[in-house]
Amino acid sequence: MDPSETQKTGIRLQALRLEHSAPQRVPLSFAQERLWILEQLEPNTAAHNIPVALRLEGALDIAAVEHSLNEIIRRHEVLRTQFHTVEGQPTQVISSASPMRLVLSDRCDSHIHDFVREEAKRPFDLTHGPLIRASLLRIASEDHVLLLTLHHIVFDSWSVDILLRELTTVYRSFTAGDNSRLPELPAQYANYAIWQRRSSHEENFRQRLCYWRQNLASTPSGVELPTGHARPPVQTFRGSSQWVAFENSLAHGLRELSRRESVTFFVTLLAAFNVLLYRYSGQDEIVVGTLTPNRDLLEAQELIGLFENMLVQRNDLSGDPSFIELLHRVRATADNASANEIPFEKLVAELRPQRDLSRNPLFQIMFELRTVPQEDSSVPGLIVSPIEGENGTARFDLTVTMCESEDGLRARFGYNTDLFDESTISRMTEHFQRLLQGVIENPERPISQLPLLTESEKQKILIEWNRTAASYPDVGVQQLIERQAELTPGAVAIVFQNHHLTYRELNARANQLAHYLKKVGVGPDVLVGLCAERSLDMVVGVLGVLKAGGAYVPLDPAYPKDRVAYILEDAHAPVLLTQQSLLANLPKISEALILLDTDWNQISKESTENLPPQSTAHDLAYVIYTSGSTGKPKGVQVEHRAVVNFLTSMRQVPGLLPEDVLLAVTTLSFDIAGLELYLPLTTGARLVVASREQCTDGKLLARLMEQCLVTVMQATPATWRLLLDTNWKGNSKLKVLCGGEGFPRELAEQLLPRCESLWNMYGPTETTIYSSVHGVLSGESGTVPIGKPIANTQMYILDSRMEPVPVGVAGELYIGGDGLARGYLNRPELTAEKFVVNPFARDTKSKLYRTGDLARYLPEGNISFLGRADFQVKIRGYRIELGEIESLLARHPAVRSCVVAAREDKPGDRRLVAYLVLAPGEKISNDELRAFLKSSLPEYMVPGSFITLDELPLTPNGKVNRRALPAPDALPLDAVNLVPARDSLEQLLVDIWQRVLGIPKIGIRDNFFDLGGHSLLAARLLSEVEKVTSHPIPLSALFRGATIESLAQLIREGPASGPDPILTQIQAGNGNLPFFAVASPGVDTLGYALLARHMGVEQPFYKLQANAPLVGDRPFTKEELQGLAKEYIAAMRAVQPQGPYC
Repeated sequence: MDPSETQKTGIRLQALRLEHSAPQRVPLSFAQERLWILEQLEPNTAAHNIPVALRLEGALDIAAVEHSLNEIIRRHEVLRTQFHTVEGQPTQVISSASPMRLVLSDRCDSHIHDFVREEAKRPFDLTHGPLIRASLLRIASEDHVLLLTLHHIVFDSWSVDILLRELTTVYRSFTAGDNSRLPELPAQYANYAIWQRRSSHEENFRQRLCYWRQNLASTPSGVELPTGHARPPVQTFRGSSQWVAFENSLAHGLRELSRRESVTFFVTLLAAFNVLLYRYSGQDEIVVGTLTPNRDLLEAQELIGLFENMLVQRNDLSGDPSFIELLHRVRATADNASANEIPFEKLVAELRPQRDLSRNPLFQIMFELRTVPQEDSSVPGLIVSPIEGENGTARFDLTVTMCESEDGLRARFGYNTDLFDESTISRMTEHFQRLLQGVIENPERPISQLPLLTESEKQKILIEWNRTAASYPDVGVQQLIERQAELTPGAVAIVFQNHHLTYRELNARANQLAHYLKKVGVGPDVLVGLCAERSLDMVVGVLGVLKAGGAYVPLDPAYPKDRVAYILEDAHAPVLLTQQSLLANLPKISEALILLDTDWNQISKESTENLPPQSTAHDLAYVIYTSGSTGKPKGVQVEHRAVVNFLTSMRQVPGLLPEDVLLAVTTLSFDIAGLELYLPLTTGARLVVASREQCTDGKLLARLMEQCLVTVMQATPATWRLLLDTNWKGNSKLKVLCGGEGFPRELAEQLLPRCESLWNMYGPTETTIYSSVHGVLSGESGTVPIGKPIANTQMYILDSRMEPVPVGVAGELYIGGDGLARGYLNRPELTAEKFVVNPFARDTKSKLYRTGDLARYLPEGNISFLGRADFQVKIRGYRIELGEIESLLARHPAVRSCVVAAREDKPGDRRLVAYLVLAPGEKISNDELRAFLKSSLPEYMVPGSFITLDELPLTPNGKVNRRALPAPDALPLDAVNLVPARDSLEQLLVDIWQRVLGIPKIGIRDNFFDLGGHSLLAARLLSEVEKVTSHPIPLSALFRGATIESLAQLIREGPASGPDPILTQIQAGNGNLPFFAVASPGVDTLGYALLARHMGVEQPFYKLQANAPLVGDRPFTKEELQGLAKEYIAAMRAVQPQGPYC
């Protein structure tokens, strides 16, 4: 300890001694205050219970154990403390010592851990105490387990050592016939609480607070780790844990590295953990919490109580530093945090971060190092060994506790089970071990290059999941169709309206056009513009170009004239195929103009015989122009072999048979139209071409499907919604393919019962139509996967250095294989940027296409599409996936379709805007939509504006045209003026709110927390309300409805009397049959309120709650269950007389 630290401690000691004579009622410490608030928000929780279990083998003096525990409770007033509320403020009330009885029970060895877990789940009553429980399990005559359970508000992890040290000392004394040998304590925890409160007003405190204001300015919202489940809108505390033991050589190497770099072992471990989070999240600013004992005071070092403090560690990992460099960054951050330490609770109160009930403020990940002391804790005649105790809860999203002892180094990964799956944490522990080994082997290596994946994982991700080799013909697409025409010449190949062509007729007409095109110079890699209305001519035009050896450039007749002109000029297409009716919209650019309708008399004079193959598998089949980031479309060059490989794979999965009828609804300028045209014609199936009018009218489309007995149809989500809006009933023989953009789960659930099979198709134009496929099954949850790669295709999810990411971790999707396009026409720089060298292939010419899509691997090898990298936005520091909001909003029964955008129409005013199309006949307010979203999403993900449109703007390809979405007005559409009080009660509440908040003008619909309120002010507010109205209101009620209007309604319903009512109305509804929810441990009233909102504001909703708390260490008896059932039925009959009730 340096001199400055000694001087600082001396000043603190003097201050503490002056406060030694503590009153009976004392304020809470800041840490206690935070836990007290959490208990008010979620009563009867076990999230803050700390179990301490010891195995005692040998002759045990049970009376001495009980006597020893009572001596410790006598010594430490905090273990005799209760927590009362006085005028809205929580206070500590120290009770006189009363004997605590040791609960003795017989258990078999195999039930020990179950008992410890169940006992640790039993909640405490802070108001009445005691906040320590003791049980003794007798396994055998000389084999016992002592279990102590304490509430965190009076105990911390450093108190464990004090408790066990004193327990063994006192037990030895009592069994030897002596009195306690422990000296009396110089102070008590209450003294510390008073001192802490007073010291927070000192100048030194304000200087430290200034440091944190600067350090935590624009702090990231959190570390976005891959979770198996969506984050609940209100934080839950259900948890589990996994332990991992490290090799001694690894621990030794880490200590040696720490010594060489003159950093502590803690700093080295923390730096490595930061790298793990960096690699998992892709974020180069990592914010985690760490624990400090906060026992600088000499008197505090021997006190049991909640002293530990949480420090925020904000580390900068930018610039891809070496691990050595990062070590010193982390040390500087840790040193500064320690030098400016203030109570975490005070920091939150002063900084007032964005209120978010779904997560802990400032950080959600905790990291700590605990060193097990080596002091003598032996007891004569007893072998004492600790038992790991768990209470099934998690205070944070993730808590990693490193434990250093003479037995080696271990780590406990505690996690929230509502966020993480067991398999995710298992992989994380393996990756941390691999990372630590890499740190030892080469600490000079950049952190992005430190190893993470095990060799078996690399083998699975890079090789096994990409083992897709399959044979396919080395021919052009047209040759496959010619072969089919030879096999089934008389079968109907194509139908349009009342016209059709057999395979023989189609092949003959395409041959005539091909001969004609040859005469005007069409050959291999010669581009031919093709602009035709949906018709038989369109299909004949495509095949004719291919047979002539050329490559077609599709032009949608709906394109603006300028876009058509740009494409023709950029493509340098010497020939343009079109129709007479479209000439007015076409520029006179191409050298040769051929009209498929009026020129057909001349074309029909050509031979109907097949031409010799005019192109090879490596020649171009088509060039499709897609939107570019510069606003100018870019031409994607696709070769025959890529199309043939695709078709060969599609015939297998999802599969097509000669007896199938496929309906084509996609514009030719969208590459997925290639599946509709080529797949049936190379299989012997029938192709039905829908007209433009039929493609855009749900009723006409449904009628066409029925008339033509369609068995296969591919469409974008927008087109499938078009059908569903007409109350289309589906077809049990229909195979549904959905592609072109993200496939929302709610849409999949609507389509599944209407078809034989449902397939999600994924692939960019640059990798030829589709690169992966997934058969969608009923009962799946979460995002619909895009599946696994098709034949001869490799899909990799890589980080910024093109290294494979672990399963579950987001990265950019790269695609390789035989489906890759040749590149972009006339854009060599862009081709080099997007088609990069494949680092995983032996062939140095092999390329990968950078999709710009975010994705992650699922455990079984399927890929989950997360959206475009440029659709992932940040609002107020939170990283937001717009697709998640869209998916939830689309589930509302009043919403037919929707899209969410992040707009910044004014500099610095970046906000979320939802655009929606309502279902026919539906009306819904913005408040209802906001409440619906808030039931499943945190506040920052709820759009500020909702704009209703008649239709979402679409591109000709059927995708949502985001650039055409209108800008909202300067103010949110649902902005309302201040609503004044309407009666004396509301006016009374307005006066109280103004006084508590210090705000002169408050409306009855203003949100308490939006006005600057926080949890402690909320407690004071409700105390003031209770004084005036004699109506006690729980703190959770204010979080549930934080407006004067809501509180006034609660008061009008009348005060509660006696014990908590067994039946609580959560939502009145509109007279429908009520929904009764039986209260579940770990879910408070707020959780049920959110569920009620999710079911719709018209649904009556009630919560059934037993007056007696659940008994954690034993199941209900049959008589107790029968009695509880009778109470429930009686309560339900009062609301809903008609049953059936058993």
